[in-house]
Amino acid sequence: MNLQPLRRRLSTALLGGLLAVLSAGCAHVPPPGSDARALLHDEWFAPSQEDTDPTRVLALNDAMRSYADNELRALIAHRDPRRVLIEALHDRGQLHLAYDAERTGNAAETYESRSGNCLSLVLMTGAFAQHLGLPVTFRAVQLDPQYTRAGGLTLENGHVNILMGHMGERPIWGANDLIVDFLPTRELTGHTAVVLPEHTVIAMYMNNRAAETLADGRIYDSYAWARAAVLQDPGHSSAVNTLAVVYMRSGQQGAAEAALRHALAREPDNTAALSNLVLVLRNTGRQADADIIAAQLKALQPYPPFHFLEAGRRELEAGKAAEARDLFERELRRQPFQHEVHFWLAQAWLQMGNGGKAAEHLRQAMDYSPTMASQKLYSAKLDRLRALRLQ
Repeated sequence: MNLQPLRRRLSTALLGGLLAVLSAGCAHVPPPGSDARALLHDEWFAPSQEDTDPTRVLALNDAMRSYADNELRALIAHRDPRRVLIEALHDRGQLHLAYDAERTGNAAETYESRSGNCLSLVLMTGAFAQHLGLPVTFRAVQLDPQYTRAGGLTLENGHVNILMGHMGERPIWGANDLIVDFLPTRELTGHTAVVLPEHTVIAMYMNNRAAETLADGRIYDSYAWARAAVLQDPGHSSAVNTLAVVYMRSGQQGAAEAALRHALAREPDNTAALSNLVLVLRNTGRQADADIIAAQLKALQPYPPFHFLEAGRRELEAGKAAEARDLFERELRRQPFQHEVHFWLAQAWLQMGNGGKAAEHLRQAMDYSPTMASQKLYSAKLDRLRALRLQ
């Protein structure tokens, strides 16, 4: 069951890798099969004030507990409690949920703010479901890669949802499992999903927080979250990759390489880890080794994220709007829900004198924008364009 009150856009959870350019150091590669926890270097980082306690990720606060026990339980005496919970999420008169990927919140933070990305909203839903005694399964949906950029980082986004099972001993319940997802059904059609253990979902939350604090330039906080993610799930390659980027930004290139090679030992085709390893090798003067990894990466990913967007921006700056439009449209074929691409395509159409097409893509940029701040920015630009067309 899909929840429609949220604006239609790709739900970004920052679940994947980060790409960054930094420089130099020596490498110590861990032996095959070594534990990811051996990659941690607490001695290089000052203590963080971030609360990385894993038990808080799915914990209810007093307000959530009161809402569940006093309002939701009153509605489930003679109804399927899963549908009661879904209706609470769906009905804007109850929780007033809004999509905002500015920061990944835990269950309680998401309830307090009434907003979050798909992972935040899934955590809150899962916390309520578990409190109500409902069978819960977390799932990763296998969508095509989508990317965002923040703080000099490129982030590969994933998508998660939640399945609530039926209970045969309750004949009033439906016989089917129910899927709660914050994307429209048409965006999920044909895509499979894999089950995620709860400890991996918690590690994903921690990895998101590591990415977000790193994009904000808070290196010690980012290390604290990446460390927590690795400890929570040492087999979560995205957390190890994020740890590597933290090391890269800290000037610890040897440790970054060790972490990346550890991730690649588990997932040889991990394009984020391969991209970062190319950077480390080039910046440590090992061009021949970098070329070998770059060739492996190119076979998996012929064009890097935002390749056609950046090429289009160069054409637009040169006054070649039609050529820029074609490149932006090519990027959209890879990333149809990427707000940046829609924004630049609007600029190309505007230069070509087609205000209608420009407005169309500005609206899509607004609809697909991952944060409330970017929604407001695109809305203001759209209002300005409309005002100009009316004059």
